[in-house]
Amino acid sequence: MRRRTALTLTAGWVLAPALVFAADSKPAALHTGSFPSGKVDGITDVGGVRIAHLTKISGSGRLRPGIGPVRTGATAILQNNDPWKKRCAAAFYALNGNGEFTGTHWIEESGFIEHPILLTGTMNVPRVADGVESWMIEQHPDIGITEDVPLPVVGECDDQGMNDDQGRHVLASEIPPLLNRAATGQFARGNVGAGTGMHGFSFKGGIGSASRVLPTKLGGYTVGILLNLNGGARERLTIAGVPIGIAMRHELLPAIPNFRRRVGYLEGRGRIVGGSINVILATDAPIDSHILHAMIQRVAFGLGKTGWSSLISSGDFVLGFSTTNLTPRNPGQQIETIDEDESHINALYSATADAAESAVYDALWSARTMVGADGWVLYGLPHTRVRALLAQYRR
Repeated sequence: MRRRTALTLTAGWVLAPALVFAADSKPAALHTGSFPSGKVDGITDVGGVRIAHLTKISGSGRLRPGIGPVRTGATAILQNNDPWKKRCAAAFYALNGNGEFTGTHWIEESGFIEHPILLTGTMNVPRVADGVESWMIEQHPDIGITEDVPLPVVGECDDQGMNDDQGRHVLASEIPPLLNRAATGQFARGNVGAGTGMHGFSFKGGIGSASRVLPTKLGGYTVGILLNLNGGARERLTIAGVPIGIAMRHELLPAIPNFRRRVGYLEGRGRIVGGSINVILATDAPIDSHILHAMIQRVAFGLGKTGWSSLISSGDFVLGFSTTNLTPRNPGQQIETIDEDESHINALYSATADAAESAVYDALWSARTMVGADGWVLYGLPHTRVRALLAQYRR
């Protein structure tokens, strides 16, 4: 893989060198576990699941509160083509609760989800939720009149530092078009959508995804993970068992130009370490909310293998759903679930942990160096350096 160094000049300020990476396939070591990935190696390998990103990048130089620079966005996940009518079995789990994921009280109470899932930056949440309600009314004009009212499901991570948070730059009017263009198949990862301004283990973070497909003898089900990575301590980063963070503890650290040093973002302090992570799990296994809840708890094992430790300042949330266990609005319809075969359930648990681990690697591998507000630089994971370390440990 080739790498070149470019010096970025913005509004009179000389910023840190930006590393520009050529396209590069991921090492096999970033695939964890014994189960294969689906065709996309992402959450859309689960049939019917749709993804769309809204990415907002504009401005440069000093932070001007309420104006810019802008490094934020939103990511939409649709369980199917009509979540309101085709309500998927669902469960929610808070690994650490220093954050917000709206609408989840009803998910925990009812055992299903009837809204699309949106991820975004913290201060965008109310506007995104407003946009979801507008979209829901467009789809079902009787909502709030003769039908029930929606409780939007919106998760957040804080993109403060890269982004002008006070500007709340994701608008309610942008959410219906975002949801309308959600599609199946391959989708972008890294510095996109809700992941635009995020960090990961003091590198650039963002959107990552992975999938695992069980063999026919274990049901043939698919498990897909999409996550928004935003945090983690550099020295804890581990990839395929290799202590990458320790090896690189003094390399490509977040750069803050001397003209304005914000202490809360210095290496080893504040949100650059704490951050948050939002994890969405989808499966086509027809399981109920009880099994889903046990399943999404296994995400923590996969995150732990990467060095994620869920610090006090973390908002670490997991939401899971089954695309084939539907709760129809007509209560007379029959709901079918699979028998709780122990081998099938255990395989789903293992696939969950493996896909979660690989999704973190995917976010780091996909993200690229970004310069944000006040010239703050987050470097993308250096592919050549990581490949060499993996080879050194025979991975």
